[in-house]
Amino acid sequence: MDRLKDKVAVVTGSGAGIGRAIAQLFAAEGAHVFVTDVNGESASAVADSLKGEGLKATAMTVDVSRGQDVSALFREVERAFGRADVVVNNAGLNVRSDFRHLSDADWVKIREVNLDGVVRIARDAFELLKASGAGSLVNVSSIMGQRGLRQLAGYSATKGAVTALTKALAVEYASYNIRVNSVAPGYIDTALTERFLKNPFVSKALLDKTPMRRFGTPEEIARATLFFASDDSAYVTGAELAVDGGMTAGL
Repeated sequence: MDRLKDKVAVVTGSGAGIGRAIAQLFAAEGAHVFVTDVNGESASAVADSLKGEGLKATAMTVDVSRGQDVSALFREVERAFGRADVVVNNAGLNVRSDFRHLSDADWVKIREVNLDGVVRIARDAFELLKASGAGSLVNVSSIMGQRGLRQLAGYSATKGAVTALTKALAVEYASYNIRVNSVAPGYIDTALTERFLKNPFVSKALLDKTPMRRFGTPEEIARATLFFASDDSAYVTGAELAVDGGMTAGL
């Protein structure tokens, strides 16, 4: 416990699913967590729940595809604390489509959140992470950035770019004592994937490719993210950790 004692953490897309699990774990480990989500009501509900447990949290409505939202977020973090010790780029979305039918509008929608949003957060958080003296930026990528699957080309392209960006920023930010790593989830059982994973034909096909023969949980992604956020990974930067039950190892 208390691996993030008195740290200031920002978690995007933390109103539900993986982001919520990360926010909950970070708060339990002693951090003051900025719970941010495009759905402000969800962000407030998570923050209120944490504060009800005696933990420290601030809710903000943030659409990472909007530069003004990201700027406002870090202005508030600076006003309140003057630094950010941990920033987690978790916000993301997907539009399933055969690539030949992927519209320009849907591609822009995917790119603006999954890649442009990550770029904005990583860039605009720099000064506050630098002020920490030992900042950690964690990007949530996906194993789909390393492999191909039908109807996920747009999603895979953005997540692959996040992996590449992580490595480039690890090199660029190292001299400022900011570590940059990424977590690559496999198939995780969340509300967003429930309908997809509950399809017996789809779930069987995926589990047949997963050596551990089960889907992951948001809490398991949160624990991997905590490793990169904490001093447990003090000499780790530019790394990506696949949390996928062995799926990519077995390909």
